[in-house]
Amino acid sequence: MSALASLHGLTVRYHGHCALDGVDGVLEQGSLTAVVGANGAGKSTLLKAMLGLVPIAGGHIELHLPRQRIAYLPQQSGIERGFPMLARECVLLGAWQRVGLFARVPSAVQTRVDQALDAVGMTDLARVPIAALSAGQFQRLLFARLMVQDADLMLLDEPFNAVDAATTALLLSLIHAWHAQGRTVLAVLHDHAQVRGHFPQALLLARRVLAWGDTSTVLCDASADKARDAA
Repeated sequence: MSALASLHGLTVRYHGHCALDGVDGVLEQGSLTAVVGANGAGKSTLLKAMLGLVPIAGGHIELHLPRQRIAYLPQQSGIERGFPMLARECVLLGAWQRVGLFARVPSAVQTRVDQALDAVGMTDLARVPIAALSAGQFQRLLFARLMVQDADLMLLDEPFNAVDAATTALLLSLIHAWHAQGRTVLAVLHDHAQVRGHFPQALLLARRVLAWGDTSTVLCDASADKARDAA
């Protein structure tokens, strides 16, 4: 595999606090990788740094694709759902970089939106305001928006948080489909059993890289001990 992103001594600080400290590593094209670690380990910060959403205090990130080809799913707690928007309109936002915010939406894009809504089981709720959706329904909707965005690299921050088992199973099936299509997925997760069952690669963070590679190796007892010691 070739490198899709290379991290060289990546350091991020918030108000004097070190969120990431000299992170090095390579995210390979076509990989399916879980980012794990204790709370405050810098997992969400890593995704934001790759998107250019937080200032870098040291080191650098070398991206081997345009940032426009990166899709980002933030934590639901960071999304404002009070805006008066219908579910279908939210999914349509996945195409804004290609068609613009105010341009007429081509029929091919409209079809893609319909297909994405169907894939996540949200067709019947397409005209429901996003504020009226449950957490699981809204997460399905955000995945549909990612499908419309059609990116090469998917950055997912706690994609299964606060959703039921059926929704988690559906979203995992979509992630596996993306991986089969050759897309690269980097997801922040907490459930190690889920990581072992679905993510062949893992990155263990504690503000720095403790282990990055095959999941069975990264999540071994020795790595877990290092993570606890670094917390």
